[in-house]
Amino acid sequence: MKSASRYLTVLLGLTLGLAGLLGVEALRATRSHRVTAERALRDYATVAGWELVTASDERLQREVSAALGPVAGSPAASPYDSLPPAAALSPAADSLLPCPMPGAERFAFSVDLRTGALATTGHPSPALTRWLADTVSSEARSATGESGRSGIVWGPPRSAGAGTVLAYAVKTVRYNGYAAHDAPLGVYGVASCPAAVAALLRQVLASHPLLPARVAGGIPSAALVGLEASDPSGRVLLRAGPAGGPSAYAGEVAAAPGSIAVRAWIPSAVAGRLVVTQPSARLPLLLGLFALTAGLTAVAARQLRREQELVRLRHDFTSSVSHELRTPLTQILLYGETLELGRAAGDDARREAAGVIVQEARRLAHLVENVLQLSRAERRMVRVAPSPVTLAPLLREIVERFAPLAGADAVRIRTELDETLVARADAEALHQIVINLLDNAIKYGGRGPVTLRACARGGRAVIEVEDHGPGIAGSDRERVWEPFVRLHRSGTTPGSGIGLAVVRELVVAHGGVCRVETGSPADNGGSGVDGAGCTAVVELPGGRLEPPAVQTRMSEATWPAS
Repeated sequence: MKSASRYLTVLLGLTLGLAGLLGVEALRATRSHRVTAERALRDYATVAGWELVTASDERLQREVSAALGPVAGSPAASPYDSLPPAAALSPAADSLLPCPMPGAERFAFSVDLRTGALATTGHPSPALTRWLADTVSSEARSATGESGRSGIVWGPPRSAGAGTVLAYAVKTVRYNGYAAHDAPLGVYGVASCPAAVAALLRQVLASHPLLPARVAGGIPSAALVGLEASDPSGRVLLRAGPAGGPSAYAGEVAAAPGSIAVRAWIPSAVAGRLVVTQPSARLPLLLGLFALTAGLTAVAARQLRREQELVRLRHDFTSSVSHELRTPLTQILLYGETLELGRAAGDDARREAAGVIVQEARRLAHLVENVLQLSRAERRMVRVAPSPVTLAPLLREIVERFAPLAGADAVRIRTELDETLVARADAEALHQIVINLLDNAIKYGGRGPVTLRACARGGRAVIEVEDHGPGIAGSDRERVWEPFVRLHRSGTTPGSGIGLAVVRELVVAHGGVCRVETGSPADNGGSGVDGAGCTAVVELPGGRLEPPAVQTRMSEATWPAS
């Protein structure tokens, strides 16, 4: 049993440790999931910004090709070919980056890269004209590849081109004898305002999804992603998306140095609307599971201790009952053999032997009845048949029947009985209740007298058995009613530890209550003082036969008679 208990204790400890380890691992997994989700949200914001940049660049390339393609789209056959004038762009260029701001300066231009000559359809200022020629020429000569044949140039702040946006296309020449293949020959373009680019961004934003549908869950990007587009100088061109403060889920992208920069973010308030998002807080759930596991482990450990205590109590009970059975059986066997062998000399000796046999047989019957009654209580099979009973005659009869059970341990028993007291009780069950209380008082109450008292109190019939023993500590006054509990385990004091447990079961079956008080109720009102004797109190439903005016008939007696 000890080995099994040890293994079970170790198993409970391992279970609690495993629950704690699983909780820690779950927290780590949650933290890792959160970090991954936050990184994914930042990536989503970056993807949304990149989608806007890419889509707007593609849209601008298409519009530039459509507007400037008639004059700049086809390469020149020879470096000596004449270039169309800037006025040739006017009909087509009207649709390219129209400026919504009234009074803004807008014109078409062309630059001959062979001579550096600049032609315009409007009348820009001389400073703007010089800036335009220098900037466009530099951009055209440094551009390479197909993507370099068109683009946008932003006028930097604090310069002649401040507030100006140039959309241009490069006309090349394919003449291997004079210049490199696809060498720039001239530049055509349109000067507009930043508001025109902002309008183009709004059109792209309205028609192009910034996040894949499987990520956005079918929700429009405008409800999920906040955007802020700026020109190279940092001037904000466009703000769009849900309102909200700074977010940890943000990304910033730009197609190239000197181009539009887009900062995109996913507000924390709407991050949960995405398909993949950060997990909800699970710490309370994990703590709750760990607390539940710890509680179950504590309950299991307590049950294990109770089981061990029960095993010990049952062992003590078996030992005590065996001792109590052996003593009367030995007496019965001894006196039975005396009678059988004819060793009893005279009638007095034979009567004495027969009396001992009857006395010990009654003790055996009482012990067996207690064991059977406890077995019924454990199976919830205690049955009583209460009926009105006058207590005084019944209690005197019980005291007289108790004499054989007391044997050599008999002490004086005083009775203080209310002759008019009636209780609803089962006579046989009440007999066992009182016998057990008297037996307990004689065993543990010292050599002083035992008092059996019956009176009415608070509309109930009260039976008290008072002794003058060492008393019972306050912490043990409830335990004494439990099965197999023996507060005094002296080897010289017999007992099985079930007598008071049987009393409680029978009293409860009557609808009454029982308790233990230390000290004489007559002296201290029943409050009890440790070391001043012990009083077992049983309260049963009952009352008096006579009206209150005649409630004075008390009888006192002492057994055995002095």
